Amino acid sequence: MAVKMRLQRHGSKKRPFYFIVVADARSPRDGKFIQKLGSYNPLTIPATIQIDRQKALDWLHKGAQPTDTVRRILSFKGVLYLKHLLRGVTLGLFDEAAAMEKFTKWSGEHDAEFAKRQESHKKTRTSSRQPIRRVPVKETTAKATEPAPPAEQAPEREQPSAETKTEE
Repeated sequence: MAVKMRLQRHGSKKRPFYFIVVADARSPRDGKFIQKLGSYNPLTIPATIQIDRQKALDWLHKGAQPTDTVRRILSFKGVLYLKHLLRGVTLGLFDEAAAMEKFTKWSGEHDAEFAKRQESHKKTRTSSRQPIRRVPVKETTAKATEPAPPAEQAPEREQPSAETKTEE
């Protein structure tokens, strides 16, 4: 039996919400599944991803094949990196403590970068929501008391003469 890690769609029309599940490859997209690993909401900015890393890692070790989208989600959450590090442990390249140290270092950097991106998005969102401040126009009394210039003093426009027109 081929086992896949894939998305199971929920939510209403044009409002998708997904569960990340482990299912038989032959079962329908929204049908029977073996185990639920987490959820994915693409409508929030940034997208909300909740996943049980340990369960996902166990299923990867058992041979479950993730779909392309789930692979990206697992990569973003560090599950594939953790699998890579644990593979190095089994090959004897380094011990498990060093692998966990590398993973926690990566996880801290990744979380800090993600928080920075989230904060910058919040700033742009709040700046675009602020109302436009209208500056009141000050009416000066000096302009109101000055008389308008007479019409005779206004410069006259020169009319183009017939000589300047070119005939075609």
